[in-house]
Amino acid sequence: MGLLNLFRRTPTFRHGVHPMEHKEQTAHLAIRRLPFAPTIYVPLAQHIGAPALALVKPGQEVVRGEPIAEAGGFVSVPMHAPVTGIVRSVDHLVPTAAGPKTPAIVIDTYEASTQEVLYGREQDLSTLSREALIEAVKASGMVGLGGAAFPSHVKLLPPEGKVIDTLIINGCECEPYLTCDHRVMLEQTDRLIAGIRTIMRATGAKRAIIGVEDNKLDAVQAIREKLPEDGVISCEAVETKYPQGAEKMLISSLLKREVPSGGLPVDIGVAVYNVGTLAQLGELIPHSQGLIERVVTVSGPGVGKPGNYLVPIGTPLSFLMDQVKSSSDANEVIVGGPMMGMTVASLSVPITKGVSGVVVFEQAAEDQRERPVHPCIKCGACLDACPINLNPSMLGQLASVRHYETMESEYHLNDCFECGCCSYVCPSNIPLTQYFRIAKSVNREARAAAA
Repeated sequence: MGLLNLFRRTPTFRHGVHPMEHKEQTAHLAIRRLPFAPTIYVPLAQHIGAPALALVKPGQEVVRGEPIAEAGGFVSVPMHAPVTGIVRSVDHLVPTAAGPKTPAIVIDTYEASTQEVLYGREQDLSTLSREALIEAVKASGMVGLGGAAFPSHVKLLPPEGKVIDTLIINGCECEPYLTCDHRVMLEQTDRLIAGIRTIMRATGAKRAIIGVEDNKLDAVQAIREKLPEDGVISCEAVETKYPQGAEKMLISSLLKREVPSGGLPVDIGVAVYNVGTLAQLGELIPHSQGLIERVVTVSGPGVGKPGNYLVPIGTPLSFLMDQVKSSSDANEVIVGGPMMGMTVASLSVPITKGVSGVVVFEQAAEDQRERPVHPCIKCGACLDACPINLNPSMLGQLASVRHYETMESEYHLNDCFECGCCSYVCPSNIPLTQYFRIAKSVNREARAAAA
């Protein structure tokens, strides 16, 4: 290591927090496949945008990987059968992590099937035009696997006048407990590089930078050993700090560019993808296959067999909990990480494309997490933690008197991406992030009613 490197600071952004990582339970565990559930529930709305439209009927046999629903609009993706079996229903209502029920295609799994993926065909990507590549990404049903669930093909079509010069690949995985992206970077490095190449061609980006938090230096090394010699793809370690994996924060850390208020990364010439998303694209697109499973970290004090599991889309949480020997004293199941995830009210919720982790807490741990809420003491800790320089304290006070429109018009409520930093540091235990979610929901409903 040269002398200059000793004094080189790892790139980062301003503010943020340093929660306990809790990654030791699963970071060293290789990805393993779980058994197939006897019944799979595939929600038609598991991405941002219009729900998909069913292509199958009750009683119809489907093979693993076969398209079972088509995109319902431009901001939408198709669905594919996660298992070989027979369709029981196409409009069964299943609960979601957010609460409301949503229609789903229900498939009873054939127990005797090998569950080999029989649908798809080989294709030479080097012969595909940019338009054909974008269509291939859409046909794969791919969405952002980091949790955003934004259809991947939409990012490949920037608005008129916008040019993407840089691709940022998010390998930070800053949420506590979650390690699925870490394992993907270690075990699926070639697929990741292939996916990056595909998206660079589709966007026209001249360079790509993979950002990885410096608590995963083994992943940085593994990736750097596989990087192509042309130098257009690089891998950079960034400071381990939450929410380093938020796209605005990672862009700021790596490029020192700022996404404008109300804007998107494409406004400053950037497209951001998660490592898991690109590793899947690198595997699926050459075979013209669709997304039917994903890697999910299952961890927490209430899990007997924590790990990084390959789980078919549509697997019910109840089945997953049985497989990982969830504690009978488990009291709280969070879909996603503990900072931005959602506590589910029912184990009938299925695994969807955007679910990167499931964290389970026992009653004892839950008791420690439940703390009384006190009035705001104007300490300013939330202002120091907010990564986008909002005033969570003022927003919280306005929320308490239901001045939701003022929160949006004067205090940039919609710039909040609900990272949870303000709630995490608040000594009064005020659930600020929850307040902001409610305020956004009320404002959306008011605009819809007025339209």
